[in-house]
Parts: sequence; C-alpha cells; structure tokens
Amino acid sequence: METSLVFSQLNMCESKEKTFFKLIHGSGKEETSKEAKIRAKEKRNRLSLLVQKPEFHEETHFSRSGHLARETRVSPEEAVIWGESFDKLLSHKDGLETFTRFLKTEFSEENIEFWIACEEFKKSNDPQQIIPKAKAIYEKFIQTDAPQEVNLDFHTKEVITKSITQPTLHSFDAAQSRVYQLMEQDSYTRFLKSDIYLDLIEGRPQRPTNLRRRSRSFTCTEFQDVKSDVAIWL
Repeated sequence: METSLVFSQLNMCESKEKTFFKLIHGSGKEETSKEAKIRAKEKRNRLSLLVQKPEFHEETHFSRSGHLARETRVSPEEAVIWGESFDKLLSHKDGLETFTRFLKTEFSEENIEFWIACEEFKKSNDPQQIIPKAKAIYEKFIQTDAPQEVNLDFHTKEVITKSITQPTLHSFDAAQSRVYQLMEQDSYTRFLKSDIYLDLIEGRPQRPTNLRRRSRSFTCTEFQDVKSDVAIWL
C-alpha cells in the first residue's frame, strides 16, 4: 500500500516535471516565434513609414548639391529675356539654374548636366586631363546603362565610343548639339509655360518645388532585412 502510494507520488512528480519542462520549452518557442513576429512587424512598419514620409519621395530645391537651395532673385524683366531664346536662357546664370530646377521636376536633368559637362570639358587646358575627363563624361552620360544616360542616336554614340581612348576637346560636340536641340525643342517650350517661369515674369513669390527623390535615409540593407522576414508576415 505504502509502496503503491510512493510510486503514485513519484509518478505525479514526474508528470509535473514533464509538464513544467514542456511549458518552459514551449513558452521559449512561443517567445522566440513571438519575438520574430514582433521584429518583422517593426520592420514592416518601418518600411511603411519610410515610404509614407515626404522625404522618401521629395526634396525641395537642390539641398544636396547646394544649387537653388536659396530662392533665386530674378527680376521680371530679366526673366522675360529668357523667353526670347533658349541660348539667352542658358547664358544667364540664374536662367541656367532655374531651367535645371525645372528639368528636375521632369526627371530629365541629365540633359542639362551633360551639356554643362561638355562646356566645361571644352575649356580643359591641361592635355593630360583630357582623357580622364572624357572617360568620366562617357561613363556618366554616354555608355549603355550609364547612371545619367542621355538620349542619343546609335551613330552618335558609336562614334564617341570608338574615339573615347583618344579623345579631343571636340569629341562630344555632336552629342552636345543633339541634346541641346532636344532641350530647345521640347523642354524649353514646356519651361516657358511652367509655373516656375510664369511666377518669375509676373513677379510672384516662388512656390516650393516638389522633386520626387528617394531619401538616402532608406537603405538597401533595411529593405533586405524586411524582405528576409516576409515569410513571417504571411
């Protein structure tokens, strides 16, 4: 009787121990799973907030480069002159900056940046700098899948590609002329009808320019972290 009671008590203790360890290990797994879900939820929320933040999509003026971070002080009389010809617009410092700001709103600033780079390149005085400068322009604006590739016909691009190892100060003349014509016939016409230009010639205060730009605060690493836990969300 007593032996049976002892075994019964031992079995009860053993059962309680098993239940205890089961609860401990089970709660650990639940906790791990819970923590993983919380972590994934936090990353998902962070991604959502980043996408919704205005700076993820926009930057006002050229705060990164310093161009037009200040309000451009231009008299209506000066702005009217810009409307006389595309050349007069580009030859005026504030006109060039204002037109560049306009192109940024259309995601075509690579055209004016290429034109400016060509203008600077043609002023090169050091022969030893011609090759590296030419290659820099080629890699940034001309070659296929360049970060700021401009729209050029195949023949023009091919001529530049073949001569880039032995460039001259006039290697980009044809391409620059082509881009100039594109801007003059297309972008310049829209610029003259834009609020940016009309506000200037009518003497109205400049409006904030919303430029759709990805914020540098959102990194590829963060996106990969969120993506890696996508299975937990489902």
